[in-house]
Amino acid sequence: MTPKRSDILRMLAAAALLLAAACSTTRRLPEGEVLYTGVKKIRIVPDSGVVLAPEAESDARQPLSVAPNNPLYAPYLRTPLPIGLWAYNNLYTPREKGPKYWLYRRLAKEPVLISKVQPQLRAKVAEQALGNNGYFGSQVASELLYRKKGRKAKVDYTLRIAPPYRYGSIAYPEPGGAIGGIIDSLRDTSPLHTGDRYDLDALIAERSRITDVLRNSGYYYFRSQYLEYQADTTVGDRRADIRLRLKPATPAQALRPYHIGSVTVRLTDVEPGPADTLQLRRATVIAQRPMKIRPRVLARTLSLEPGQLFTVDAQSRTLTELNKLGIFRYVNLSVPAIDSLRGADSLDVLLDAQFDLPLSADIETDVVSKSNSFLGPGIAFKVSHNNLFRGGEVLSLKLNGSYEWQTGNKNSGGQDSRLNSYELGLNATLDIPRLLLPHRKGRNPDDGRTSFQIGLDLMNRPDYFRMISFGGSAGYDFRTSAYSRHTLTLLKLTYNKLLNTTQAFDQTMEANPTIAMSFRDQFVPAIAYTYTFDKPFGASGNRRIFWQNTVTEAGNILAGILGACGRKQPQELFGNRFSQFIKEESDLRFYLRLGSGNTWIATRFLAGVGYAYGNSEVMPYSEQFYIGGANSIRAFTVRSIGPGSYRPAAGDRNGYLDQTGDFKLEANVELRFGIMGRLNGAVFLDAGNIWLLKNDPLRPGAALNGRTFFNDIALGTGFGLRYDISYLVLRADLGIGIHTPYPNPDRKGYYNIQSFKDGLGFHLAIGYPF
Repeated sequence: MTPKRSDILRMLAAAALLLAAACSTTRRLPEGEVLYTGVKKIRIVPDSGVVLAPEAESDARQPLSVAPNNPLYAPYLRTPLPIGLWAYNNLYTPREKGPKYWLYRRLAKEPVLISKVQPQLRAKVAEQALGNNGYFGSQVASELLYRKKGRKAKVDYTLRIAPPYRYGSIAYPEPGGAIGGIIDSLRDTSPLHTGDRYDLDALIAERSRITDVLRNSGYYYFRSQYLEYQADTTVGDRRADIRLRLKPATPAQALRPYHIGSVTVRLTDVEPGPADTLQLRRATVIAQRPMKIRPRVLARTLSLEPGQLFTVDAQSRTLTELNKLGIFRYVNLSVPAIDSLRGADSLDVLLDAQFDLPLSADIETDVVSKSNSFLGPGIAFKVSHNNLFRGGEVLSLKLNGSYEWQTGNKNSGGQDSRLNSYELGLNATLDIPRLLLPHRKGRNPDDGRTSFQIGLDLMNRPDYFRMISFGGSAGYDFRTSAYSRHTLTLLKLTYNKLLNTTQAFDQTMEANPTIAMSFRDQFVPAIAYTYTFDKPFGASGNRRIFWQNTVTEAGNILAGILGACGRKQPQELFGNRFSQFIKEESDLRFYLRLGSGNTWIATRFLAGVGYAYGNSEVMPYSEQFYIGGANSIRAFTVRSIGPGSYRPAAGDRNGYLDQTGDFKLEANVELRFGIMGRLNGAVFLDAGNIWLLKNDPLRPGAALNGRTFFNDIALGTGFGLRYDISYLVLRADLGIGIHTPYPNPDRKGYYNIQSFKDGLGFHLAIGYPF
């Protein structure tokens, strides 16, 4: 009797469980040692009426949250199969050769032992952390919970929280002398207030704030350790009187302000040569001939001016601006040592910088992975001149080529949507390390970059078409804070032209006039603005928010000019129609780390809308939205679902051309966790679709409709592996389809995939999907 497939699977699963049970994870533990398997629970038991502050709880939990081997949710859960620990105990061999030794070296992880974790010591550290937050007298106890005959143990922690101490009186140094007056002037803006909970971090931050103000008032040699706190906790009522004072042993040189003396800039090349001296308004320059930086550019980077107070901000700005030019191997700034001042009231500054080689060439061969799920080998050759006009301008010429094939399941849209293509490109880019703007008083013209780009790209899709694109752009890239970045493209002009097409492609265009209009030869004159906000936050940077919003408009200014000149629509530029549309895309992401390990929840919500009008009936094909693929809904290949509930005819190899839209919604959530070493895993859920904003009789069900909206949302889940090799992440994802927007007469209900196999989509990619 032939066993059934289900019986075979059950037997294999049982065999795997027996094998796992037979392999010990404690075999090689030294005598008397206990394997640490994580934390059972961390109990917070406050005294009556006490509320533990979130930041204090985080500080107390941190030393207790030690990850065990192969954590899934550190420090509480481990993965069911701790491969590294299993390999350490079962693959060890004294022979340093052979396949077993090779596996041992690459898989084995030393066990985390109770003796190394030291729960009692960590409990004392947690008590200290509570005391630093004002909860003096709190107690932390640890208990070992043994299993496996005492060879394994979890730790149970109990934190008994005492009422917090609060600030009583807060005294600053007497306002004697110049430095005392400055410190006294900061009293009114102090974040420390009587009645607030005692907080060591707040005391340290206040000391650092005072130090920063002093060092930017000429007290260059002052350090925060010259200030100390005295706390009196004997006044009763759980109050602490705080006194800030200058240490008696503070050096006299640190208590006086300094001005800038002479400023000397010494510039050297990689190869030594004769040098000249050049006098600028703010500095003396000693440089080899010929000088590889324009004097005006160099002068603009110097914020240190003789006679002014020596401030740390001016020093930092000078170093930052010189390094931003990107033409130096190193930049060093030196001033006299504190013990060599001998009563001087000014500091002579020496800036020492060495030029880097201006020409560089790079050749790269790699695997290209795109957001549209194409994967394949690529090669790029790039030549750059990093100091073209002696001001840090970078001119780059890049030649690239790639051959790509699409990954994913074959049945996503009822047709074989796997496509092969090659692409060749030649691009020239000029980056200028400042904003080329009319200078006005109060504006820093160097706060950003100005970029110019021109290039051409040839794409060949066998059996479909060959297209060439010419383009150029000019724009600005600048920051207004550490978290906010702005990219303004003043002009981007692209010309798309179909060089040749196949008969099958032409027939598809004849049958779909709307699609054909998006492929016609046309100019795309566009202006775009992108705002990016990217900020980590939380007590330990365990949360991050990312938002990128892009607005693009094309053809409106040109149409207005031609309309003012009496040209009626449809209007042309150099004998070709140009596009006119407006487009908005918004990408919001949120990342949350669970515990103190490498487990994260990553979420993304993406929305986009585009509307063609005036001179265009539809947006260019390259500007339309599509969905699916390695970085989108991973249960489906790119352009295999949508728009709406529309589905191309079965067997139509050109059906993917129909599957673009004007409106896009997508949502993703992914749980990312470590497995072993550099190998990580993920479980994900993806949903979304695209729609048309205008009805198309040839694509029934494609238009956005409130009554069918929720049924039009495609849904997929799945799991994947990621291998992190520092500079890139190799990713493999298996998507599992749950719901498709198009109806399936053979399967009723929400789960309408034809079969489980048909709903699988496998993707190889580089980098995280979002």
